[in-house]
Amino acid sequence: MDGELLFSIVGVLVLLVLSAFFSGTETALTAVSKARMHQLERRGLRRAGRVNRLIANPGRLIGAVLLGNNLVNILASALATSIMIAMFGKVGVAYATALMTALVVIFAEVLPKTYALNRSDRTALATAPIIGPIVLLLGPMADMIQKIVQAVLRLFGIRMHDTDETDDAAEELRGALALHARDGAMIKSDRDMLDGILDLSDVDVSEIMVHRKNMFILDATQPAHEIAAALLATPYSRVPLWRDDMDNIVGVLHAKDLLRAISLTQGNGQNGNGQNSNAQNRAGGIAAPTIKNLWREPWFVPETTSLIEQLDAFRERREHFALVVDEYGALMGLVTLEDILEEIVGDISDEHDVSRSSAVRREAGGTYMTDGVVTVRDLNRDFEWDLPEDDAATIAGLVIRLARRIPDVGERFSLDGFNFEVVRRMRNQVTAVRIKPPREKTNQESPE
Repeated sequence: MDGELLFSIVGVLVLLVLSAFFSGTETALTAVSKARMHQLERRGLRRAGRVNRLIANPGRLIGAVLLGNNLVNILASALATSIMIAMFGKVGVAYATALMTALVVIFAEVLPKTYALNRSDRTALATAPIIGPIVLLLGPMADMIQKIVQAVLRLFGIRMHDTDETDDAAEELRGALALHARDGAMIKSDRDMLDGILDLSDVDVSEIMVHRKNMFILDATQPAHEIAAALLATPYSRVPLWRDDMDNIVGVLHAKDLLRAISLTQGNGQNGNGQNSNAQNRAGGIAAPTIKNLWREPWFVPETTSLIEQLDAFRERREHFALVVDEYGALMGLVTLEDILEEIVGDISDEHDVSRSSAVRREAGGTYMTDGVVTVRDLNRDFEWDLPEDDAATIAGLVIRLARRIPDVGERFSLDGFNFEVVRRMRNQVTAVRIKPPREKTNQESPE
């Protein structure tokens, strides 16, 4: 009798170990990083491949693990009850219930799951070779249980789908970035860059383009030396040329093409004394008809083109510059490769850019003075605000949308806790807006 009792006690302990194994494995395989496992498999780690094959069918995996876990728990409870009855009689049922509840909860549930949750990848890699054959053995039974469950759910009008309809890889990545940023595991600049990459398919070129009002363009009918002088005097490398009407862009002149032509003309036009002819001097070193031969055909893109599409088009055409038009063909502005890159890496300041810090100035009392052309997207990105980006591209546009007209200086508007005051207006354009964010957002630092 003592030998049977000892055997039963050892059996209960073994079953508790198996229960802990099933519980920890379930937690590890459900919490494991799919991306990390995929990367490890690409590097040649076989166990990572086993993990990936297991989590590829989560229904079968969870069903088999739960089935095995419940089998060992029930068997352990039955053995413990028989031991307690043999030792204490009928009251042993109560003792067995209390003892097994404590043992299962502490040592077979909380302890292994806590460990596996904190070391999910390591635990998954360690248990995958063992749990794989078990899932293979219990898988058919788990599949049958799944079918029974789905049939019962259908009786209540609930239908299960093979994939989650709300599963969105981009949103999952955004959530992961926000979570890591909140926990302090990622600096803001890194998060902004990754968010910028994810936003490329959601943002149109009309939201980041240089508006036609701020474009530097030249009249193609001007004398060649005036066009050359104006282009060389501007910090821009490419300048659109128009004729008859500013919407009629006939070409884009590149500074490098102009400089190359001037260099060739000066080299070929020197006389025996090494001096240029007077005609070439009057044309700035380049003959008048040559300007038309230098400009390139303009490239027009719709304002609804997404940034990812435009980036791909830039790469395919090996271009850095495109003109944006609306559905009627009217010129709206221009977009460059640099504009798109700035959506990823942030502001790239050069000799002609207006820094964002000068366009947005923090004032005493937690208010911000912003130029009207500052985009809503930039404000949200710099200060982690949540102003609506779909209603208007710039802060001036957002204020006009709130007012449903062109507001006057001094008018105030509110939206989601944000207060807006029109500070300056030039003709029909709102040029400066004072913003007071909600109290909980006033502690954000201004951009450097």
